[in-house]
Amino acid sequence: MQADPTPDLPERVAQALAAMGVPAQARPAPGGACSLRVGQKGQWADYTVVPMPHLARATMGAALMQARQLAAEGGKPTLLVAEYVTPPVADDLRAQGQPFADAVGNAWLPAPLVFITGRKRANKPVPAAAGRADTPVGLRILFALLCDPALADAPHRAIAAAAGVALGGVPAVLQDLQQQGHLLVLGKRRRLNATRRVLDAWAQAYARRLRDKTLHGAYVTPTFDAWADWPLDPADGLWGGEPAANLLTNYLRPGVLTIYAQRLPPMLMARQRMTRADGQRERILEWRKPFWGQLPAGLRPDVVPHVLVYADLLATGDGRCIETANVLYEQHLASAFP
Repeated sequence: MQADPTPDLPERVAQALAAMGVPAQARPAPGGACSLRVGQKGQWADYTVVPMPHLARATMGAALMQARQLAAEGGKPTLLVAEYVTPPVADDLRAQGQPFADAVGNAWLPAPLVFITGRKRANKPVPAAAGRADTPVGLRILFALLCDPALADAPHRAIAAAAGVALGGVPAVLQDLQQQGHLLVLGKRRRLNATRRVLDAWAQAYARRLRDKTLHGAYVTPTFDAWADWPLDPADGLWGGEPAANLLTNYLRPGVLTIYAQRLPPMLMARQRMTRADGQRERILEWRKPFWGQLPAGLRPDVVPHVLVYADLLATGDGRCIETANVLYEQHLASAFP
């Protein structure tokens, strides 16, 4: 969510394309953005650059959402630019129809047609230090604000309780959010700059810095397909991810089940005959621990906040989940985050 730590990335991507025989020029664009002009066989095209230095499968969904929003707003195709795009992520981006290019020369652009793959990164760059808002504590605070925007103007103690963090960490995070433009301060009042852009920025940072910490177990069960009939008491656990999306949109048949709970209810585990997954990745139950504090209940008391359902869907990198995330956004989040 922090300001782009690699402002020279578009220029380095242009140089990498030129080294591969594809003329390219990085140019400033209105509003502080950047565009990339690419030529091939006398044909030229201008792309709005979407910098995503750390593009990976977990962050691809949020990156796609940001790219598509910018394309809709500007009427010009977007180009994801990254330090390095692995072959699997490159394949996924092509399948989604999203142009990309990286700083080592890998690229796919439909017009003019450019497809370069197999270029390897010489060395892995040292990641930039995270700002306060991009730390796990900062992400938990922004999550609480996204779930309840009115909290932005609440006392620090109320924000800390909602986010489940220590009171002392709140002021520095709010200051960082203000510097990033996510929090607006008008006199003595604070207001969340609630846009889809901040929603997607949080989803991407959550996938990189917080989501892995929530996973505490994976299980298989012979009653997987009957998950909707499980007697899950909201006091014991909440549906997240794909089953939550199914309950909210009726659009997705879950391939992975997710329950957020401090611990999986022993009675539920016994009745559903759960056993450890032992490396299995499909048709499993993920047990994730809640990372928030005291948040208001949503439209359904049996699912996690919609913002988290949206982010978890994007973090899968799976095309059907990314599509469902967009459906969820249109049905439940668009009015709050236009």
